[in-house]
Amino acid sequence: MRIVVSDTSCMIDLRKASLLEEFLRLPYTFVMPDVLFEDEWLCIDDREKATLQQRGLEVRELPGASVARAQRYFNEHNLLKLNDCFALTLAEDIEDSILLTGDGPLREISQGNGVEARGVLWITDELEKHDTVPLPQLYEALQLFHDDDLVFLPRNETLKRLRRLAKLLQ
Repeated sequence: MRIVVSDTSCMIDLRKASLLEEFLRLPYTFVMPDVLFEDEWLCIDDREKATLQQRGLEVRELPGASVARAQRYFNEHNLLKLNDCFALTLAEDIEDSILLTGDGPLREISQGNGVEARGVLWITDELEKHDTVPLPQLYEALQLFHDDDLVFLPRNETLKRLRRLAKLLQ
């Protein structure tokens, strides 16, 4: 089973659309660096964090050498936050993993380092492919993403999925 290393941006968007629980049911192992889990998820309480872990989200601590490499990436790439670099480093440390991020510069740098990077729209495609979410719920989630100014997804790709789902729902 492939491992998906997630930063918090995609997880926050999935939570906003009530897809987080379904996301964790996909046939992947989901991992997040401990620093991101503790420092960036201030919008959720400890009970919800515990529930996410019970449902399969693994929280991993990076070894010292990986922390040093993350710091080096942070110093080299002024567009990245340090926590982005932790996610990238963890994805590099796990063979054949996928980095899940909504951050454009992080995706570009990770792909340049040979790490496959995906985003929220890939997750919605996977939810549909694995029949994890009823199509009306998926349509509503995509509509929410489209309408929310704080969700940064490619507009044309989001619209393409909305139109296709609308036809399927007729």
